[in-house]
Amino acid sequence: MKNLKLIALLLFFVGAVQAQTSDNPWLISVGINGIGLQNDFGNPLSDGVLYEKSDFNSLSLGVPSLSVFRSIYGGLSLGAQFSANNLQNETGGSNADFYNIDAALKYGFARDSKLSPYLKAGWGFSSFDAISNSEYDASKSLTVTYFGAAGLNLKLGDRWGLFLETSYRATQDRPKVNYLQHTFGVSFGLGSGDADKDGISDKKDKCPDVPGLKEFEGCPDTDADGIPDNLDGCPEEAGPEENNGCPDTDGDGVLDKDDSCVDVAGLVELNGCPDTDADGIMDSEDECPETAGELENKGCPWPDTDNDGIADKDDACPEEAGTAEGNGCPDTPKDLLDKMNDIGSNIMFAADSSKLMGKKVLTAISEIKRVLDENPNAKIIIEGHASSDGSAQYNDALSLRRAESVQAKLIELGADSSRIEVKSFGESMPIDGDDSPQARAKNRRVEFKAMIIN
Repeated sequence: MKNLKLIALLLFFVGAVQAQTSDNPWLISVGINGIGLQNDFGNPLSDGVLYEKSDFNSLSLGVPSLSVFRSIYGGLSLGAQFSANNLQNETGGSNADFYNIDAALKYGFARDSKLSPYLKAGWGFSSFDAISNSEYDASKSLTVTYFGAAGLNLKLGDRWGLFLETSYRATQDRPKVNYLQHTFGVSFGLGSGDADKDGISDKKDKCPDVPGLKEFEGCPDTDADGIPDNLDGCPEEAGPEENNGCPDTDGDGVLDKDDSCVDVAGLVELNGCPDTDADGIMDSEDECPETAGELENKGCPWPDTDNDGIADKDDACPEEAGTAEGNGCPDTPKDLLDKMNDIGSNIMFAADSSKLMGKKVLTAISEIKRVLDENPNAKIIIEGHASSDGSAQYNDALSLRRAESVQAKLIELGADSSRIEVKSFGESMPIDGDDSPQARAKNRRVEFKAMIIN
């Protein structure tokens, strides 16, 4: 009776599985089976005869073979199966009716391929019964059975297929025997999965892993803009269809996700930011947003103190209007300017000093005095320079003292003071960088500018 209760429990389990919702994927199989004994029976059947393997055909075919499996996760399925057969006795003795009923786990590989192998393992009951015994007791003919199986599915379409399976089975008692069971038949897929539980079968669901809406074939519309997430360039921000579902708050043609100035209409080439003065620098980075300027000067125009059209940074005479040919200085004979600066290149200073030292320096100043005497209509500007060794404020003062030292020496030699001006440029105009002792030495200097006066 105990075994009959187990059968009843197993049948109840199968019925419970079949009672799942129609959205669950099912595979129903039907076919024929073949039984091949692997050893002699370990104990008699119900007719009291101890049969041997050789008493029966090496392979007995029978029908039906039925199974129902339900996919539970990935390639794993849970199901139940039933087979019936009749073992043919070759010695003139009684045939043995056979049936088995099992619960099994099945795992399929490459399920989307044409050919899909699978493995199976399970537990159930088998019965070998000699029908010649009228006192046969079904409850005593059941034996617990464990088995493992391997099989192959061949797809014939979306739902239909063929299968071939071989299982090795071992019974525990009444009778104790090992046997092979081969099964061949057709399978039919029933129902369709709904992995995301949105009421749309996986087969029709374009977003099977995410709950969605029927009008979008199972895909969600997170931002409720009427464009499903799988087609929406900005699935979490509502936007019009012409922008692929992305917003453009300022309407400048640059989508918010690419716009560096979301609330102000701007230019595509500046990532949606405006450029009021059209100098190619966005207003947010332009210190003079309403006046066109240069990137190097943070969007502002370079100053031109003397309004000669030459920016102070390029103007050799930033406070006196000049010409481009004169680098911003008034027109002056080029040979005069070249001569003065050639002579002046010998006037150098020690670090942190404005003192004129050495015969070479004094000779150069005397030569400048001679040139002034030879050009009575010329006026010179002595420009003092410094290296960057000290602070900018200190270097401005030092470079002025250097220019004044040369001016004082020229006046001492008899030059007209009204023809000599001095200017200080500090460390702002190095001629040879400022990264080495040699470069800093060259930058401790004076330079000369000349102009013709009436």
